[in-house]
Amino acid sequence: MSKKWVYLFKEGNANMKELLGGKGANLAEMTNIGLPVPGGFTVTTEACTEYYNQDKKLSDEIVGQINEYMSILEKECEKEFGNADNPLLVSVRSGAKFSMPGMMDTILNLGLNDETVAGIAKATDNERFAFDSYRRFIQMFGDVVQEIGKEKFDHVLEAAKEKNGYKDDTELTADDLKEIVVAYKKIVKDETGEDFPLDPKEQLLMAIEAVFRSWNNNRAISYRNMNDIPHDIGTAVNVQSMVYGNMGNDCGTGVAFTRNPATGQKKLFGEFLINAQGEDVVAGIRTPKDINELQDIMPEVFKQFHETAELLEKHYKDMQDIEFTIEKSKLFMLQTRTGKRTAAAAICAAVEMVEEGLITKEEAILRLDPIALDQLLHPTFEAAALSAAELLATGLPASPGAATGKIYFTAEAVCTAVANGEETLLVRKETSPEDIEGMYAANGILTARGGMTSHAAVVARGMGKCCVAGCESIKVDEAAKQFTVGNQIFKEGDYISLNGSTGSVYKGGIKTVTPELSGHFGQIMAWSDEFRTLKVRTNADTPKDASVAVRFGAEGIGLCRTEHMFFDEHRLPSVRRMILSESKEQREKALAEILPMQKEDFIGIYKAMEGRPVTVRLLDPPLHEFLPKETKDIEALAADMGFDVEDMITIIQGLEEFNPMLGHRGCRLAITYPEIAEMQTRAIMEAAIEVKEKDGFNVIPEIMIPLIGINEELTYLEKVVRNTAELIKTEKKSDIEYLVGTMMEIPRATLIADQIAETAEFFSFGTNDLTQMTYGFSRDDAGKFITDYKDKGILPNDPFQSIDVEGVGKLVEMGVTLGRKTKPDLKIGVCGEHGGDPKSIFFFHSVGLSYVSCSPFRVPIARLAAAQAALSNNKSAFTDK
Repeated sequence: MSKKWVYLFKEGNANMKELLGGKGANLAEMTNIGLPVPGGFTVTTEACTEYYNQDKKLSDEIVGQINEYMSILEKECEKEFGNADNPLLVSVRSGAKFSMPGMMDTILNLGLNDETVAGIAKATDNERFAFDSYRRFIQMFGDVVQEIGKEKFDHVLEAAKEKNGYKDDTELTADDLKEIVVAYKKIVKDETGEDFPLDPKEQLLMAIEAVFRSWNNNRAISYRNMNDIPHDIGTAVNVQSMVYGNMGNDCGTGVAFTRNPATGQKKLFGEFLINAQGEDVVAGIRTPKDINELQDIMPEVFKQFHETAELLEKHYKDMQDIEFTIEKSKLFMLQTRTGKRTAAAAICAAVEMVEEGLITKEEAILRLDPIALDQLLHPTFEAAALSAAELLATGLPASPGAATGKIYFTAEAVCTAVANGEETLLVRKETSPEDIEGMYAANGILTARGGMTSHAAVVARGMGKCCVAGCESIKVDEAAKQFTVGNQIFKEGDYISLNGSTGSVYKGGIKTVTPELSGHFGQIMAWSDEFRTLKVRTNADTPKDASVAVRFGAEGIGLCRTEHMFFDEHRLPSVRRMILSESKEQREKALAEILPMQKEDFIGIYKAMEGRPVTVRLLDPPLHEFLPKETKDIEALAADMGFDVEDMITIIQGLEEFNPMLGHRGCRLAITYPEIAEMQTRAIMEAAIEVKEKDGFNVIPEIMIPLIGINEELTYLEKVVRNTAELIKTEKKSDIEYLVGTMMEIPRATLIADQIAETAEFFSFGTNDLTQMTYGFSRDDAGKFITDYKDKGILPNDPFQSIDVEGVGKLVEMGVTLGRKTKPDLKIGVCGEHGGDPKSIFFFHSVGLSYVSCSPFRVPIARLAAAQAALSNNKSAFTDK
């Protein structure tokens, strides 16, 4: 029995996204609930995989089924593919399981040739429409299938408009369009050496193969990498009978959302064009009208569309992104999909849908993307700085937020500038999918053309990038790398600022401020806290960071790095004197200078945390990191300490290490110099006692000994720390509690975790170093080759960003199991960067960690991810998109 490679729309449903792709499944679902969907069929994602397995060829079986289903479509439409008198024309569109707007290729009006174009002209009594469709088809086919740069066709079109003094494409006459068709065919002949294919069946198979090929074009691969979409799932192809929005003024096309994708407001949001085809709206060639204006132009169509939008949102229980066409005052639905939206809109819509009874709190939490919350944590313009800024122009507020940077006019230039550490903005006439990497790298995007549903707007909102679109008063000259506003010229490298919430463009840079988070955001966080079992702490080294984290909902500090306090310019001299001391007495004298400074830090942090737990890591980095490297700085230090310069150079060189990350650092420092651990313990304990007595916060310090790999290292240093802590309690007549634990960051420690747990009162996995040592990758140098590893399929993800479940994860799981075998109630957390990564959090929840700790601005992300992990409650969620 042969395999089924092709499905009619009526044979599918919304649950078949893996096989039919998102677009095909939704076309099937809309067909089956009775909406006006033009007939068609879907060639499956499995056919795409088979195409690549067969060395990029369609098998005879797949071709046979395509021809069979085309015959069925002909009967349904009562038209014939290639028939000059009654031709059937189709669109060919890609549609993967996950929405990838603009990343793959589409062809419209397929089936047109020199004979069928005459048939269309006769059937519609509109020769201009027929040849407009034909010129569009040749350009799209030439671009997508024959890989001819579309700018070659654009030059012909623009030249024809200029020659005749036309402003818009709609002014071109039938005779003009006939000449353009001839010129387009000549481009195809010149570029390929062959005539434009006129057999519709040949056109169809070539188009389907081109869509399959587009699955692996550069922009699609980049998009999948950015959005963590698997590369092996393939795309489906949807072949659909054409309906026309460009047959006259009773026709049109548009794109709309059931709610505002920037704010989440429950109101139709979108745009349409009269007498146009779909690509005209998203390409930004013409300025579209607001969807609500359709009510005045075609009230009956608007009423039907409004009712259909309501029906689709209730049916799918989520905000929908809808494409539609109006042909001779009749509405047709071409697509519905879950609408891309900003984080603010996603939260607003989720909360309001719960209030409307459309979804549950659990569904609201599970549908949000934790990483997207980062969009809400970005700065906005400071009011005073904004009031003094010079407004250059105003466009459309396409994606909210604020951005400042140097302007660049190509994606490549943006990427190069970002690699050099610059803040950048991408400025284009209009963006296209080829710009995806530059859009991703830039702080914000400015386009001179396009509307609220243009490519730039949709992609920017999905990325959380500030975007101002359709800023027509800006004249962009990409070739000259400049734009003009009035009589002002701005060249590549000049600073401007964008407000994507208002559409304003300003001259120069503007100071920004951190936003306040409340309202719907606060509600989602409260619901998340109801469901999550994993606590969320923060990595914070200063009172300011601690305060920010508390504002974002942190339940404690999981990592306070004391070495960051040592780098302060006022403390560095004392730290250096301590390092360069020639005796214990000299070292203790220098440490006595540092003690009050370190104690003051801890007092500030404890106050900011208001009694929440604080884990303090003892000094970790190798000592040479605190010493000067420049000759003038070495000379100054030698003079300060009374050393000969040459002797100082010799001492500093002696402290340098061949492999410092595996050298004299962490617990090894404290074993060599126990007085450092004693000073830090005294600062930790005295600060906690003082804050308890003066401020009433009952702090329970958690003193963490880093880099343990041998149980005896911990037993030795635990005694040093505990003896000091008990001495201070006696001195201060305090009954304060404290814990002594360790940072699990050496693979050997996870293997003997049962032994370590006999002494340690808590574990905290330092997954940055644990990943580094498990892989044998230097995390500082891995960036040079990790991208190559991902591109070549050697690694699915960067293991320093998302936990490696198979290797590093297995060590973590082993450490948890062994540790709790010794102490069933052992407190175990993670304080590496993975603590703020949603996918890693799913894993940490599954192995039973007590908490994760992450940077302050990742705390809300971790809270939401921890709730999703609790609601999903399985490891498979780790690998699911």
